[in-house]
Amino acid sequence: MLLSELAEKELIEMENGVRYGFLAETECIFDAKTGKITGFEMPPQMVKMPFQKKKPGMVKYIPWEEIILIGEDRVLFQKTTSSLKHANDE
Repeated sequence: MLLSELAEKELIEMENGVRYGFLAETECIFDAKTGKITGFEMPPQMVKMPFQKKKPGMVKYIPWEEIILIGEDRVLFQKTTSSLKHANDE
């Protein structure tokens, strides 16, 4: 699969069904030594939690390990974290 094809897919969190927008709107985080994708960082304006107060500067990170399925139109993932800790630990 090409990166351009992956970028067109919509991000959906399986745990609560929240839509986060499209992968093209995220920052791809990867290990420069291996080229392995470690996850995706979503800018604060992408994070729109229904029925919850928006926290200023809230940045979410989707670790690669949390991606369950890359489908034809969507990327389904289990959950996000609030930091890049997973990426920096490897």
